[in-house]
Amino acid sequence: MGKNIITTPRYGKNFKDRLYLPAIYEGCKVTFKHFFTNINNSNAVDTLEYPEEQPSDITSRYRGLHRLTHRADDTIACVACFMCATACPSDCIFIEATERDDNKDEKMPKSFSIDTLECIFCGYCVEACPCDAIRMDTGIFSLTGNSREDFVLNKDQLLSYKGAFGEENSCARS
Repeated sequence: MGKNIITTPRYGKNFKDRLYLPAIYEGCKVTFKHFFTNINNSNAVDTLEYPEEQPSDITSRYRGLHRLTHRADDTIACVACFMCATACPSDCIFIEATERDDNKDEKMPKSFSIDTLECIFCGYCVEACPCDAIRMDTGIFSLTGNSREDFVLNKDQLLSYKGAFGEENSCARS
């Protein structure tokens, strides 16, 4: 059996450094300095009364919650190719495919859900989609719920979200 013990040298060479009290004192000094500055001039502190007041500085590059797009004829743009689920590093996209009845493509999702508690909002699903069927441009930055199931978005919820920054329908072929 090998020796797997690593000895980490203690910080500080003299007694003053080893006590850590000067460092704690400096940290408290900075904290109380900001505290009294903010108390004396509370109008200079930028605050937002959320959720009554929503932030107005969300850019078009912000990744909000996911949504599924529609085609120009209001049918679902997703063809259930599983590219988004395959590209997802956190495995939070669940798709069940069924045959499409409008003769436009072969398949469509029978069920499509995204577990937003597992999602890391990387956007790989959006990049992988060949049909521009999934986007992260809702502008919704907070999702609330009382149970874990409230954070799993199903197909109807994903189709009901609107784009916040312009293009509403899928840019893919119709």
